[in-house]
Amino acid sequence: MSCLCKGNPEALLVCNGFKDAEYVSLALIAKKLALNTVIVLEQEEEVNLVIDLSNKLSVRPVIGVRAKLRTKHSGHFGSTSGEKGKFGLTTTQILRLVKKLQDSGMLDCLQLLHFHIGSQIPSTALLQDGVVEATQIYSELVRLGACMKVIDIGGGLGIDYDGSKSGNSDLSVSYGLEEYASAVVNAIRIICDRKSIKHPIICSESGRAIVSHHSILIFEAISATVNTPAMNQIDLPLIIEGLSEDARCDYWNLSDAAMRHENETCLLYADQLKQRCVEQFIEGSLRIEQLADVDGLFDLVSKVIGAAEPARIYNVNLSIFTSIPDFWSIGQVFPIVPIHRLDEKPEVRGVLSDLTCDSDGKIDKFIGGETSLLLHELEGNDGGANGRYYLGMFLGGAYQEALGGVHNLFGGPNVVSVLQSDGPQSFAVTRVMPGPSCADVLRMMQHEPELMFETLKHRAEEFHVDHDNDGTNYATLISSLARSFHNMPYLKALSPCSYEEVHNAAAEFGASEDEQWSYCYA
Repeated sequence: MSCLCKGNPEALLVCNGFKDAEYVSLALIAKKLALNTVIVLEQEEEVNLVIDLSNKLSVRPVIGVRAKLRTKHSGHFGSTSGEKGKFGLTTTQILRLVKKLQDSGMLDCLQLLHFHIGSQIPSTALLQDGVVEATQIYSELVRLGACMKVIDIGGGLGIDYDGSKSGNSDLSVSYGLEEYASAVVNAIRIICDRKSIKHPIICSESGRAIVSHHSILIFEAISATVNTPAMNQIDLPLIIEGLSEDARCDYWNLSDAAMRHENETCLLYADQLKQRCVEQFIEGSLRIEQLADVDGLFDLVSKVIGAAEPARIYNVNLSIFTSIPDFWSIGQVFPIVPIHRLDEKPEVRGVLSDLTCDSDGKIDKFIGGETSLLLHELEGNDGGANGRYYLGMFLGGAYQEALGGVHNLFGGPNVVSVLQSDGPQSFAVTRVMPGPSCADVLRMMQHEPELMFETLKHRAEEFHVDHDNDGTNYATLISSLARSFHNMPYLKALSPCSYEEVHNAAAEFGASEDEQWSYCYA
């Protein structure tokens, strides 16, 4: 309502979803404020509420009705369509509604027909089927005396997440924007011309298509599993020492097969050796150093003979449940790519593992049906990221940020608002909002971080934490505690703050609710 006060006066304020008296009253107030408000009835009993409240408030409402179409979208997002869909009225219910409005002298208020086939409609053929059915209902409402003006085709305009332009997948659609619009307009025009009905205003609620592109999630890979060890890192004499007779036999057979360049045989004996050594280790007759060397030998043999190297695990500073919840919940795949080092060829296959302790906290399905992603080696020989390595997830605007929770007590990420600009860089950063701190997340879970901090301070005093003459050690400890509440739950690069900054953080922590805690900027 607030936005439309400054918007186009013809813009529609479509009020759908479940309604109570407060909702309907607010919609009628919007109508009094000269906003182009339409109350869409999605449950049969809502018509009584609208009639009663509009009479009490002396407002002539504009009413719409959502039809429960028989046309069904068979994909994942089609559960809101068909005769058993969640929303909308059947033809029988629509006829009862028309009769009730007619008896109340309000049939002229019925002006809009709404329907929704389902999100991510895969093809224009399915779209046209739904639009034709809806237009037939629209024309019948005109015949029954309703003052119909608008067809609201709902959502469904799909996003081509994987670039395949295919109608056989939940990740893509087989049409473009022009084809979508033409399919809708032509289907409505043919029915209306055939029945000599004035062409309606057509509106849509294409939320996914509008917002998907607005959000980019940028996150950092902080470490990765280490490469296959080099031959000089494997202690062969240590491996042989303590092996059972069968395992020793496998080792020498492996060596002979390697001399004969029999790759498949090498892999067979290497696998047998590894399994026998695992059994020995479990029995307690093999040391952990020997088992580690056998594991390294197996990986090395696999690499030398050209066997597919298992995907590396890249640990990312991220919670999938918070920032990409649709991947976990419905298997939605999003485009993920490195956003720098683009002049270097990525040659490592990897999967992404988040910070949570949940086994589902990983991304191992990617665009194109891939089970791993081509990535760059992290800088540093130990698999750690001495240099920063950033990835971007795209098309997440629908509706990852809103869906995310605080599973494992990870809050949302920092948010940076960026607008296109005519300046030299073609963009401008307009707003920066830090993500929830540890204290913020604790409050969400009904804890009281200020009281927790005071408890820890008293604990430090109770156990007589060592004081230097100037009290620096005690102050530093308290400052560290305060900073832990201030910081976000995610990992951050080590970058020490000055003593003055952390001391200020501790001083500010116990401030009144009207005062903001100071942040320690690294």
